[in-house]
Amino acid sequence: QVQLVESGGGLVQAGGSLRLSCAASSRTFSGNAMGWFRQAPGKERQFVAGISRTGNKIDYVDSVKGRFTISRDYAKNEAYLQMDSLKPEDTAVYYCGVTTSWYSETGSDYLYWGQGTQVTVSS
Repeated sequence: QVQLVESGGGLVQAGGSLRLSCAASSRTFSGNAMGWFRQAPGKERQFVAGISRTGNKIDYVDSVKGRFTISRDYAKNEAYLQMDSLKPEDTAVYYCGVTTSWYSETGSDYLYWGQGTQVTVSS
């Protein structure tokens, strides 16, 4: 079983940056696609960014394109979400997930989730 631990959340002013990390406990991490999702109060969990099993497909939800960057380090079993030019509407709990699909933007395809890390952007 893959265990995921997110870190790097916090409180930041609009226009600032944060880097989220997701550490996986198992070497099977390298054989799976990764994704970052977020959930704001009263809203459903939303896809934010995804990276394929091989790392050659990456995509983002339109609202973060040009501001967020997803990456992964296979040697460290870690994934990252660099968030720049943050906006108040980015405020949410951010989750990383692992799917056995080659790539997916659908939350139900993800088998393992971290506990989430809070990101709060003040105006």
